Amino acid sequence: MAAKATLHCLTGCAIGEVLGMIVGTALGWGNVATMVLAIVLAFVFGYALTLRGILAAGVDPRTAFRVALAADTVSIAVMELIDNGVIALWPGAMDAQLSQALFWIVLAVSLAAAFVVTTPVNKWLIGRGKGHAVVHPYH
Repeated sequence: MAAKATLHCLTGCAIGEVLGMIVGTALGWGNVATMVLAIVLAFVFGYALTLRGILAAGVDPRTAFRVALAADTVSIAVMELIDNGVIALWPGAMDAQLSQALFWIVLAVSLAAAFVVTTPVNKWLIGRGKGHAVVHPYH
């Protein structure tokens, strides 16, 4: 269950992260601005995927938003910390361009590392009735 919850979170984070990195890099933004955009979009897409399911269950938007925040905030935060940490620490990754293999390789490695680190966090949260566990009544 924790791996499934992490994969769900990773999907939203990856969409936002990749989109943010592509947009920031394509526009020639600096490293900090690109990373901030990627993080913001990771949270937006991560929450959006959860909201979609909760709203489809007939939950009112205000409650759905609260549930999404409770379900995903810690998971997305840990995922983004690991993901962006790998990118920031990998030599040359922050300066890699979209046309370079390094850009895509480091992005893939960073997302994989984020999945590995975040899965036990989600397992711990679910075991305590928190994190993704708060979404289960709406499935």
